[in-house]
Amino acid sequence: MTSHTAPLTSFSTSGLSATSLSVTGLSATDVEPLLKIMEKLRDPQTGCPWDKAQTFQTIVPFTLEEAYEVADTIERLAWDELPDELGDLLFQIVFYCQLGKEQGLFDFATVIEKISDKLTRRHPHVFGEQNPQIGDSAQAMKANWEAIKATEREQKAQQVAGETQADAVVSALDNIPRTQPALSRSIKIQQRVARVGFDWAELEPVVAKIHEEIDEVLHEVNQTEQDQAKVQSEMGDLLFAVVNLARHLKVDPEQALRQANLKFERRFRGVEQLASESGKSMQEHTLMELDAYWDQVKATETR
Repeated sequence: MTSHTAPLTSFSTSGLSATSLSVTGLSATDVEPLLKIMEKLRDPQTGCPWDKAQTFQTIVPFTLEEAYEVADTIERLAWDELPDELGDLLFQIVFYCQLGKEQGLFDFATVIEKISDKLTRRHPHVFGEQNPQIGDSAQAMKANWEAIKATEREQKAQQVAGETQADAVVSALDNIPRTQPALSRSIKIQQRVARVGFDWAELEPVVAKIHEEIDEVLHEVNQTEQDQAKVQSEMGDLLFAVVNLARHLKVDPEQALRQANLKFERRFRGVEQLASESGKSMQEHTLMELDAYWDQVKATETR
C-alpha cells in the first residue's frame, strides 16, 4: 500500500491548495494534480522527509509490492478495491518520473511519448497499413509482435555496438530483466529460445528431462559429504525443467504455484480447525493423525 494515506483535502500549500486537488469532475486525462502532489512531496523545503530521501533504487521494492497487490486484488475478484490499488501502482510510476525530472533524465510526458510510440510501432495492423502476409488471427498478431520486438532488440544491439566500437552480437535472450521473478523469467527464456528452434516438439523428452534432473538432485543429496552449492544448482535445474513442462502444457507456472499455495493454505487451516475441535494442540497430534485430518478436509472440497 502507498505510504501516503492522508486525504487530498489535508494538503494546503502555496500554489497547491485543497481546492486545486479536488478530484471532482476530473477526466481520465487529468493527471496534472497527481504530478503536482508528487512534486510537492519532493519539495526540498516543504516536502515529506521520507519522499525526499528516496531514490530510484529504494523505490523498487515498493513498486513490486504494489504490483503484487494489484494481482492479489484481481485474483480475489475484489473489483471495488482495484481502482485504489491501481492508483498506488500509478503513484510509483509518477514517483520515478519525478526523480527523472529532477535529474534531467525524463519526465511523465517522456514516458507517455515512449509507450505511445511503442504501441503504435508494434501494431502496424491497427495504426498503419495492414500487411496481408500477417493475417488477422490473434496468433498471427502475436507472431508479428514478437518479430517487431526482435528487430528492436537487433537495432538496440547495433546501437550499443556503435557506441562501444564492438561487434554487434544479437541474442534471443537480450533484454530479459534479471530482476524478474525467477519462475516468470524462466518461462520467458524458454519462450525466446523456442522461437529460434531450441525446443522439443514432443512432451516425452520434456518429462524425461525432469526425471533426469531428479536423479541428479538425489545423486548430490546422497553423497557422503554433501555439497550444498551443488544441491542448490541441481535443484535449480529441476525447477527449470518443471517450468518447461508447464510451458509445453500451456500452464503459467507462477499462477499455478499461487493456486497451489492457496489450496495448501486453505486445507492446512482446515487441519488446524479439526485439531482445535479435538481439544489437543497441533503439536500433541501425531503426523498420522494430522494426515487423517488433511484427508478429511480434502474429501469435503468440491471437485
